[in-house]
Amino acid sequence: MRTSSTGAPRLPPLPEQRWGDEQRRVLEENSTLLLLRPVPNSVTTLMHHPRLAGPWLAYNTVLLRSPALSPRLRELAILRAMWRTASTYLWLDHVRVAVGIGMTLDDIAAVPLGPDAEGWSSLEAAVLAATDQLIDGYAIEEATWALLAQHFDEAQLLELPFVVGSYLCLTMVYKSAGTEVDDFLKVIAVPMPEPDR
Repeated sequence: MRTSSTGAPRLPPLPEQRWGDEQRRVLEENSTLLLLRPVPNSVTTLMHHPRLAGPWLAYNTVLLRSPALSPRLRELAILRAMWRTASTYLWLDHVRVAVGIGMTLDDIAAVPLGPDAEGWSSLEAAVLAATDQLIDGYAIEEATWALLAQHFDEAQLLELPFVVGSYLCLTMVYKSAGTEVDDFLKVIAVPMPEPDR
């Protein structure tokens, strides 16, 4: 996590008492955010740029609320990408999401071990391998694509790189801004990525 010389975030979250009409409109247009109290640092950091935050949050809602991929496969890809990039904030946030959709702590603890860990189905291993390939070479390799294509339709094949790429983008934003982990994300005991990777 990047912080200023004082140890504070480089770009502190914008507190709700400083929100103007644009920030409130973003919250109203992304109605699922109205349920989040307090509004997490991931959202309040984006509120510094509401014209960007609104469309981004709407787009991200498609990936999370009406995905082509199953929630389990989506979360495997996100968790693997967040582990590989040492994105502590998003790792913990998506550990919470993964537990909420029924993934076990054993599942989550196996994510850092990658696609060769015991217990993955062939499709799950392919999703993890594809995630690694997208990070390392910016494309899913031919053999992995062929395996995914045996299980996925065209929308799912297209969505997987969007999921990984979207969370890599958020990693860059939150690590650059030094976004602090919300207290409510620190409650599940899981392996933690090394912050200096």
